[in-house]
Order: sequence, then structure tokens, then C-alpha cells
Amino acid sequence: MNMVLKISELINEDFIIDIKSDNKQDALSELLQVICRNPKITDCPIFKKEIFNREKLMSTGIGYEIAIPHARHKTIADFVMALGRKKDGLEYESIDDKPVKLIFMIGASDTQDKDYIRLLARLVLRLKNKTFVNKILAAEDPKEIYHLIKTQR
Repeated sequence: MNMVLKISELINEDFIIDIKSDNKQDALSELLQVICRNPKITDCPIFKKEIFNREKLMSTGIGYEIAIPHARHKTIADFVMALGRKKDGLEYESIDDKPVKLIFMIGASDTQDKDYIRLLARLVLRLKNKTFVNKILAAEDPKEIYHLIKTQR
């Protein structure tokens, strides 16, 4: 399948939160509570385990104050995404040792290999736009963040 994955079609304002936690583990747990409301995740405990196992392999803190925890598993019917924002940042063991302010959590089916890689690449490319990232950090609420994601080119 050679589809163009639009981030705005994988997330909506109900899956965007301001993170209250001050550490990586609790922040991931907060975001997991949100993303697991998506009916495409048929077994949340397994997805949670996969997310934390992925973090044990290597931190998903990609630098630039951004993390992209992700996992693929057969209990996920199709792509799911949630976004957590922590304006003042939190320690995340990022590759650049900077605190993380945006956490994009992604889940996919274990059969979505190529599209999964494309989605990760597309997201990273969009997040290299510092102006876009700063607008997300400055946004008033999830509704405004979603609008920015929907309209950013």
C-alpha cells in the first residue's frame, strides 16, 4: 500500500494532552491512558508493554526536545497516535541529553512495515521545522495544537 499518511488524520484533539508528570515513566503512562482510548488498540496492556520494551532497547528521545515512543503489534488494528506536551520539559534520556517537551506516541499493526517507517520519517521531517514546534509549545490548548497540525504544510 502506497498511501500518503497524514498526521492530522491519525490524531485529533482528544488524543492531545498537557503532561502533568515530571518523569519519563509517568509521562509515558499518562500518554498510554490517552492513546488506549482508541478502539484500534485491542489490548492496551500488551501495547503498554511494547512501548516500555522499546524504551529499554534505546530511548526514543530523538533530540531537539522531542520523543517518539512507538511500537508495532498484532493487537493494533491500524495506526494510532497521541501527543503529550510538557512545556517546561522532562528528563527523557534523549540522545542530545536535553529535556523533552513533545512526546508523539505511535502504534501500528505488525503488518504495516513500510508505512510505519514512512510515518516516522514524515513526522520527524515535520518536527525539524522549529517554527512549527514552537507554535505547538505556545498553543493555548489541544484544540489549537490540532489546528496547527492540520494546517501546517
